[in-house]
Amino acid sequence: MRIAITGLGATTPVGGDVASSWAALLEGRSGIRTLTQEWAADLPVRFAGTLAEEPPLDRVEARRLDRSQQSALVASREAWADAGEPEVDPLRMGTVIGTGIGGVITLLDAYDVLKERGPSRISPHTVPMLMPNGPAAVVGLAYHAAAGVHAPVSACASGAEAMAVAARMITDRRADVVIAGGTEAPIHPLTIAGFASMRALSTRNDDPAAASRPYDLARDGFVMGEGAGVLVLESEDHAKARGARIYAYLSGAGLTADAHHIAQPDPEGRGAARAIRAALEQADASAGDVVHVNAHATSTPQGDIAEGVAIRGALGDTSAVVTGTKSMTGHTLGAAGAIESVFTVLALRDRLVPPTANLVDQDPDVVLNVASGSPVALPAGEIVALNNSFGFGGHDVALAFRSAE
Repeated sequence: MRIAITGLGATTPVGGDVASSWAALLEGRSGIRTLTQEWAADLPVRFAGTLAEEPPLDRVEARRLDRSQQSALVASREAWADAGEPEVDPLRMGTVIGTGIGGVITLLDAYDVLKERGPSRISPHTVPMLMPNGPAAVVGLAYHAAAGVHAPVSACASGAEAMAVAARMITDRRADVVIAGGTEAPIHPLTIAGFASMRALSTRNDDPAAASRPYDLARDGFVMGEGAGVLVLESEDHAKARGARIYAYLSGAGLTADAHHIAQPDPEGRGAARAIRAALEQADASAGDVVHVNAHATSTPQGDIAEGVAIRGALGDTSAVVTGTKSMTGHTLGAAGAIESVFTVLALRDRLVPPTANLVDQDPDVVLNVASGSPVALPAGEIVALNNSFGFGGHDVALAFRSAE
């Protein structure tokens, strides 16, 4: 059974929707900016990839939803409209929205209220807002998804794992249509301080737009971002029966684990390479079929090299065009795999790979064909692209997409 992608939605640091986000990437335009909140002044890292546009929600929705839920709902509405608002039996409708940490802003802000103003001032909406499954639940309720609502939590691989779970719902014949994606809203002094304490973040406070530089010799860590990406997945039969436009197919998913370290990747990239091979095997594709890789490419010194080793381990001496779109969006943690799935699908649609921003001097230990400077054209015909996502805890997810031709 083939899994068709019929709708796309996103809200990111480079655009409030799919079209504006994609246009920014093709221009190589960064969404990383200095934080203007008063609390940021004393932090070691004072910049991030904040949303390009605030979520367009009414006052009641904004008050009752954590920012991660707001972003998921906004992206889902765009994706559903883009898919043509398909008519589907609620018993055949599913939702899978992953997140790395869920409603962390709600949790931390509520604790401040508890300390400063007492338990009577805690909102009754606090628990539904902070639950990691909250975004999936909110979207599931909005679209009456009675076939199942799931919320993978696998750190920075969550959004990609959500795609794999959604596809499995369809192939297992639990659902005909699934809204799938990932969301994250982590921009808070505690999360920034925590990642900074690990020395995981770039400290280029004087030049935020140039801070995220995957594969560059001068990279010094990732840049935190927020946002959501959502895709509508359907069985091919269901999509064709209603005359839906099909962007591409999600043809394979590989899920493995490094079993190496809680926060560092396996330097040999073994788990990641196994995930890539598994995705290609499920997609009935060979390494030579892959023409494009939207890489995890966080801009960390060790992670970028490990991923390069993994890609070459799985694909061999590949000429596939690799890009690191986190160079412009920052690392949106649990949303990254879904947002970058949207970008991978658009690359297949337009036969165009956005450049990796800020790549001035490619690390010689990264032996890959990395797009930089300007977009790179992809060939005509039926082609395959990969999207890689890896997360703390050793989670490895690779997704294989096939063009609609």
